[in-house]
Amino acid sequence: MYRFRKQRETKDTKPFPGKLIVVEGVDGSGKSTQVYLLKRWLELNNVQVSFTEWNSSALVKRATKRGKKRQLLTPTTFSLIHCTDFAHRYEHEMVPLLKQGYIVLADRYMFTAFARDAVRGCDRAWLRNLYGFARLPDITIYFDVAQEVAASRVLTGRARIKYYEAGMDLGLAPDTRESFRIFQGRIAQEYERMAVEYGFTRIDASQSIELQQEQVRREVASQITVSDYKRPPDMAQPVDQYQALVM
Repeated sequence: MYRFRKQRETKDTKPFPGKLIVVEGVDGSGKSTQVYLLKRWLELNNVQVSFTEWNSSALVKRATKRGKKRQLLTPTTFSLIHCTDFAHRYEHEMVPLLKQGYIVLADRYMFTAFARDAVRGCDRAWLRNLYGFARLPDITIYFDVAQEVAASRVLTGRARIKYYEAGMDLGLAPDTRESFRIFQGRIAQEYERMAVEYGFTRIDASQSIELQQEQVRREVASQITVSDYKRPPDMAQPVDQYQALVM
């Protein structure tokens, strides 16, 4: 144990030229919409920006899908397979781009695992050690919304909630929708704990999409000099006049 801790203490902690911005929140909080709008805003300002999302590594996607479909995942294997996905994206996508001076946007980061896996019974300290290889983000924006509102958004827009998404493996309730509400409520409690622990920037996700995006951009601009991350002239992108972004 000492050896592992020593490795964590001595790992390279020099700041990257790029910046890592993370969005977090329960299902239905609207974070994916907001990070998309932030990405388009940065692109329209000719910034070098890249996007990554939770559970999207091609390396383990097939195994993850098979395990979930057959309901084979225990809390520990669920945690480890998602950590493998994260580690692959972190080492092969995020870190190289951060070293090149990109702004990397992540739709969910290790905090998603901290919340979901803790609710499934994994030890919080074990989870933090498991993800000890990853750096803390430069900015973490937490979209805070009442659990009832978030659950209603998801349940209204979806015909079916998946087994693990609803927390059915925990035996919270026989009904999928009720289990989902309970599961997401417990995840929200973990996020509240982490918001204090890690100093998340909190956005009221019950506000209009436009108002939330204004606050997101303001927060980013207050902590990052966006103009420092512009693309070189020969890499400039054509301007996309996306009407939904005109505010």
